[in-house]
Amino acid sequence: MFEREVTMIIIANKCAYCGSPIEEGQRWVREKIYEPTLGGRDPRYRRYHAELFEAQELSCWEKHEMEREIVRIAA
Repeated sequence: MFEREVTMIIIANKCAYCGSPIEEGQRWVREKIYEPTLGGRDPRYRRYHAELFEAQELSCWEKHEMEREIVRIAA
């Protein structure tokens, strides 16, 4: 019947923690992830803000690492 073209836009410079764009000039951290369930050997990358935003005590990267450590300890 109808053909519809679907276009996916992948924003590579988006923080995996807060979802906000990582702007040019901002410091960021890249985490390499291997996911064998995807069937490939190539890694994926997640990016996180490394700088504090106004009124924050931790960066997105530090929050992510803290949550990961809590999960690891609880397991």
